[in-house]
Amino acid sequence: MFEDVRDLYNATILERGRRPRHMRRLEAFDATAKGDNPMCGDRVQVWVKFAEDRSIAATGFDARGCEISKAAADLMVEAVAGKTADDTKAMFAAFRTLAQTGACEDCAEALAPMQPLAAVHEYPSRVKCATLPWHALIAALDGQGASTSE
Repeated sequence: MFEDVRDLYNATILERGRRPRHMRRLEAFDATAKGDNPMCGDRVQVWVKFAEDRSIAATGFDARGCEISKAAADLMVEAVAGKTADDTKAMFAAFRTLAQTGACEDCAEALAPMQPLAAVHEYPSRVKCATLPWHALIAALDGQGASTSE
């Protein structure tokens, strides 16, 4: 059993969960939203700054919760850099498949940073931890102020 848990908490998840590289509030932003997972208490807020072409120029986040949700937010920031809102929504759909099944035929190279989270599919209650930052990001892109992992 402990070996299975070690598979879930791989080196990338542990590193990014404990020392996220992108956890910061953007000074100037165009959109923001909060995400809440009422089942476990994970909370995240994302901030998005758009480029002139409406692609994502910068994303920052603040998170309180498990290492999976913080690592997912940190890796997500890297994956969506330079993407449009439509591309980001498609990436979320593909990532959700990866998180739920452990595999994804539609996962492009752009989602390569998210691969360390593939093992969450073996722990259904943890899928919501991994997808929470994405729910918040999509809410921000859609002009909504909040979302949940439901």
